[in-house]
Amino acid sequence: MQQTLEPFILLRSMSDRWNMIIGASSFAGNIHELKNEVKSIELYIPKLGVYKGTKLIKASIKKLKDTLSAYELTTTIHAPYFSDSPNYPHELVVDTARMDDTQKRLIEESIMIADALDSGIVVIHPGRINTDRRKSFEDMTSGLSDISGFAEDRNVMLGLENKEGTDPCNLCCSASELIEAIEQIDSTNLGATFDIGHANLTCNGDPSRLRDFARIIREYVVHVHVHDNNGILTEKYWGDTHGAPGTGNIDFSIMEELDFNGIYNLEVFSVEDIRKGKKVLEGINKNKK
Repeated sequence: MQQTLEPFILLRSMSDRWNMIIGASSFAGNIHELKNEVKSIELYIPKLGVYKGTKLIKASIKKLKDTLSAYELTTTIHAPYFSDSPNYPHELVVDTARMDDTQKRLIEESIMIADALDSGIVVIHPGRINTDRRKSFEDMTSGLSDISGFAEDRNVMLGLENKEGTDPCNLCCSASELIEAIEQIDSTNLGATFDIGHANLTCNGDPSRLRDFARIIREYVVHVHVHDNNGILTEKYWGDTHGAPGTGNIDFSIMEELDFNGIYNLEVFSVEDIRKGKKVLEGINKNKK
């Protein structure tokens, strides 16, 4: 990963300071609401309004670029993914273990949007287990190898996200399987999006296991998702409640194990939750320095 990951490696070497950039997902609010709260916005493609069905509205991307140019914000992109939620646009469902031509195009278009907006990272989800876990894993890595090549041509970094282990159909819940996927794909433009809320569910809310997860994954991390939960399975969302930091049982000081200089994206549902999360992250950042 030497060429594209060089900026991340350089930042890791700056041991005299911890450069935490606090960001937030656009599903917490629109750009005008978020611009005064955070330094980075993760543009959540499924609900950004840039698609009509599966057709990308290019004029919307130009308008978005013009809007962003007025503010001093960095951006990242969250690509379409698999969801069976009734609130998720079914036309934009992508299972990276079973990508057809349309689904592959949707991921490639997220990379193209990142290129057009100078976004540093595109977050992608691992695939779903069909009947054979190993075959699903191999199909995912094969498809993502092609996607990574597309990203390399556009100098866009992909962050493959760890998913919650409470859903038995998810691939790449454990640190070991996520690392295996990244190493098997072996692309200079593919690293890990460490999702602390998902990891907490995989670790059943055990703080020592979560700390170990962070230590194991740290050398692969190119992006971080921050939200809280209680580490237990619930009737809704497999326990993946995306609460503001401080509303669940996660000890966010474990982020010090990452020693990651980059974007910590608050993946919560409201501006109020962003403000709550900022206080937690700023406290950790202050203690680290």
